[in-house]
This record gives sequence, structure tokens and C-alpha cells, in this order.
Amino acid sequence: MSARRIEARFKALRAENRAGLIAFVTAGDPDFEASLAILNGLPGAGADVIELGMPFTDPMADGPAIQAAGLRALKSGQTMVRTLELVRRFRETEPDTPIVLMGYYNPIFIYGVDRFLADAVTAGVDGLIIVDLPPEEDVELCLPALAAGVNFIRLATPTTDDARLPTVLQNTSGFLYYVSITGITGAGSADDAAVTEAVARLKRHTDLPIAVGFGIKTPEQAAAVARHADAAVVGSAIVEQVRHAGEAGADPVAAVLDLVGALSTGVRNARV
Repeated sequence: MSARRIEARFKALRAENRAGLIAFVTAGDPDFEASLAILNGLPGAGADVIELGMPFTDPMADGPAIQAAGLRALKSGQTMVRTLELVRRFRETEPDTPIVLMGYYNPIFIYGVDRFLADAVTAGVDGLIIVDLPPEEDVELCLPALAAGVNFIRLATPTTDDARLPTVLQNTSGFLYYVSITGITGAGSADDAAVTEAVARLKRHTDLPIAVGFGIKTPEQAAAVARHADAAVVGSAIVEQVRHAGEAGADPVAAVLDLVGALSTGVRNARV
């Protein structure tokens, strides 16, 4: 079932003539139970695909918001075992919404690739985004993941030129994640004209759905991306709701789901 959930979801979005919302949250942030409640609420709030961040001590591509979310999760006792348990618990009530694990290779390497893939498939993981494994290292995880039926989703950036793009796309499956800005997550905002041009260029090279992330913080920005891309990805703005709620003594679950609901409305109305 794993890899087919992503394909089925994008097929359904095409049938509805709309883009999807991909919501990123960090596993175990602010703690296991709250994280599970957030996960369970995301589909109802309008998330079409969920990216679940695997906490890591050295997240080199992430900005302060997601770094802080990872540290909160690690402090609360989050581990790879508990991250996969979150997915398993989520799948007890939600069989259809795709979950993509996003993060870095080190925690998977320590866990053991074969063990990780077996446990991920059993838990109900659909795809992986591993930001520090280039195509030249596909034998490490990408090819074993594809053999296990798990999509391996690659990142393309504003500096990925036409000469490099075929290499990036070679074993990519599920969708292609376009990083709309140069730099770390949460830094700057996506430029509408540049994103439009980039999506058009990528679609000349691949039939995969194009999801655009980094720099999308508001429903209006998500809607602008959704007019051209197949999905808008929002991460830093969502995990910041957990921090704000914690500082205010408020409910992080409600804070996250309220924002996701607003983002979803923006995305769903983008092509109306």
C-alpha cells in the first residue's frame, strides 16, 4: 500500500482540479501524546499529505523554528522507535492520508537501513525525504527504499540546473519537492513569479507532481503557490504554532490545526 497512497492522493487532487496542502510537523513535538493528537487531526483540518520530521541533533538545512521543534522533541524523549510508533498509531484510524518521513540520514543509519525500512513499511510510512543523501549515494537508502515499496522523494532547488536535473530525477518517485528559496527553512518568502517559472521548467522534465516548499507562511502565500504547483508545503509556520502555544500556556494541538485549516482553505480556493 505504501507508495500507492501518494500516487492515489495526487490522482484525486487532479480529479478535483486543485493543488494539495502538505503539512510538516516534527515527530514528538512538544511531546508524544500531543504530537499524536496533532497527527490525528491533520487530515480533518485539510492536510492532504503529512511530512513528519525525524528529530535530529544537527539539522543543517533547517532554520531556527524547525531546529527548536527538533530539540523540544528530543528533550521529551522522542526516538526513531517512537517516531515509527506515531505513524503506527496514526494508521489505526487513518488508512488513506500519505505520511512522508523527512530528515537526515544519520538516525536511519544508526537504526539500520534494513531494519528501518521493514519497520517503516509495517508502521505505514509512504515516502522518505532525506535531505543529505545526494543521488550519487542512492545505493545507501534510495534503492533499498524503492525495493521495499517506499517512495523516495528528492529535492530540487533554484540552483538545480537543466544539466543536473536528470540526475536528481533518476530514482525520484512520489513527487518532486521544489525548494523555492536558497538557504534554510523558514528564511525569506517564495517569489511568485520565480516559483511559476520554476514549476513550468520542472514540468518539462518530469511527469511527477511538483510540490513547492520553503518560505510559505500564510494562506495567501500557499494559495499563490497552489495556482501553479501540484502542492504547497508548509513547515516552519506550523511548528512555530507549537512554540507560541507553549509560551502562552495554550493548546498546541488547537493552534496547529487552526493554522492548517486556514492554509487548506487558501490552497483549496486558489483555482476557484
